[in-house]
Amino acid sequence: MKRMSNQEALELIQKADFNALGKRAWERKMELHPENMTTFVVDRNINYTNVCWVDCSFCAFYRHHKEDEAYVLSYEEIGKKIEELLAIGGTQILFQGGVHPKLKIEWYEDLVAWISTHYPTITIHGFSAIEIDYIAKISKISYHEVLTRLQKKGLYSIPGAGAEILSERVRQLIAPKKLDSQSWLNVHKAAHEIGMKTTATMMFGTLESDEEIVEHWEKIRTLQDETGGFRAFIMWSFQSDFTQLKKEHPEIKKQSSNRYLRLLAVSRLYLDNFKNIQSSWVTQGSYIGQLALMFGANDLGSTMMEENVVKAAGAKNRMNQAEMVKLIKDIGSIPAKRDTSYTILETFL
Repeated sequence: MKRMSNQEALELIQKADFNALGKRAWERKMELHPENMTTFVVDRNINYTNVCWVDCSFCAFYRHHKEDEAYVLSYEEIGKKIEELLAIGGTQILFQGGVHPKLKIEWYEDLVAWISTHYPTITIHGFSAIEIDYIAKISKISYHEVLTRLQKKGLYSIPGAGAEILSERVRQLIAPKKLDSQSWLNVHKAAHEIGMKTTATMMFGTLESDEEIVEHWEKIRTLQDETGGFRAFIMWSFQSDFTQLKKEHPEIKKQSSNRYLRLLAVSRLYLDNFKNIQSSWVTQGSYIGQLALMFGANDLGSTMMEENVVKAAGAKNRMNQAEMVKLIKDIGSIPAKRDTSYTILETFL
């Protein structure tokens, strides 16, 4: 199969017939997933702290450490959240926080060790590239050492958060203090080199061009060629409510469902070395989340028992396991509960 070029991807984004594009993405998905199964994971997003010094203008979640609403969760609070997840059959925690200016590697080692010791059946999918980058800097060690030490304590994989758009022009506008594109890629490459799988993400709808969206895809496709370490690609639209970026750039418009589905379909065709692509129902709502399964997505992501970051920016969508199963069955697909590594745990025929 001839690999899609950047120019071809750009033309599809800008000119392709919407329904024909969806059909192509669906056919490509079925080539990769002929069993006609749509997966999901039961997990909880635990934000261990909202303290962050990076001041991304698109984020409504973070607080500075001296603000009244700033927090760092205690072990007891984290344990209670995990126990509530276990009670509904959950298998994974998505464990992320702000970039706390005072927490070094030893703090994270102790925390991961405590969770994996007390809750050995829970998979820890945690710490985005910006967190790993800062832990390395403040602790004066390499990415490899941070990841190896956390892996030994029980960290299983890392999420793709913090990628936004892997274009320096855009990053300087929306998050100038955040790590650069190459550093984000280097964190993930370091994880892959120690046998730790990760996910890749993209947030669109801020100040990027179509060309920069394709540039983002090219960078993660190239790293995937090299390492094969990405398990999945997840894309969502910028949620603008209560963000500084929206105040600074009132010209930013809410992204349409059509735009989301069009980009999703092209990503399925362009990212030929990614087996799994998630639907972002959390930002798009359950109906478009379902439609995304017809436009190339094979995974509904997480039931997300708790989510605080996009909720702080105005997204309020919720869905439980029963609703996901029904939604998947409605399009004639087989619902399947999975774990972090995409191993099927249970199907719902």
